[in-house]
Amino acid sequence: MPKHGKKYLEAAKKVDSTKLYTIDEAMKLVKETSYANFDASVEVSYNLSVDPKQADQQIRGSLVLPNGTGKTSKVIVFAEGPQAEQAKAAGADEVGSDELVEKVQNGYLDFDVVVATPMMMAKVGRLGRVLGPKGLMPNPKTGTVTMDVEKAVKNVKAGQVEYRVDRQAAIHAAIGKVSFTEEQLAENFKALRDVIVRARPAAAKGQYIKSVAVAATFGPGIKLNPLDLN
Repeated sequence: MPKHGKKYLEAAKKVDSTKLYTIDEAMKLVKETSYANFDASVEVSYNLSVDPKQADQQIRGSLVLPNGTGKTSKVIVFAEGPQAEQAKAAGADEVGSDELVEKVQNGYLDFDVVVATPMMMAKVGRLGRVLGPKGLMPNPKTGTVTMDVEKAVKNVKAGQVEYRVDRQAAIHAAIGKVSFTEEQLAENFKALRDVIVRARPAAAKGQYIKSVAVAATFGPGIKLNPLDLN
């Protein structure tokens, strides 16, 4: 068992581990239990009754949170011609083609999101070993492989988050910062909840959301009642 410091233990005393909190209670408590000396992120974790090994039970997508993420993401775009100009105008941090592929191959990874036009994916595919393990590979399901690069870049800058079920049938995503109001966090939480509920695969049986919890960076987990979310 990992050892926790005094600050964590003090924060954990505020959380009843046997209780399933409402959304409003959880958002209030996640702010109270944050002890980091920076504006910590608030993250939500879902455990779902799906089998990620089955193609028809994989869940992946993206959404722009109503109140953003509190973070300005750096986005690079692989595009040429008019799409490259649109990406630059939309605020992309870097736009390019072969030269950008080479730059990433040589170790450049100072970005959070990668967008590409469909015709660029043959070239971007060469970066699979670099981008894949970091979850940065563009994908049509998350809106990062598109001809509308302007919209993609603006969505990222506006606070778009990606969600994806992992091998343990869990989804982890940030829904804001501790500096957000309780209402802003609750609104962002509900927006993510709604898309996850709508994404329920037909093959999923029983209680779809098995458990859900929120926590600030380094903070204790706060469990919510999954029966209120399905």
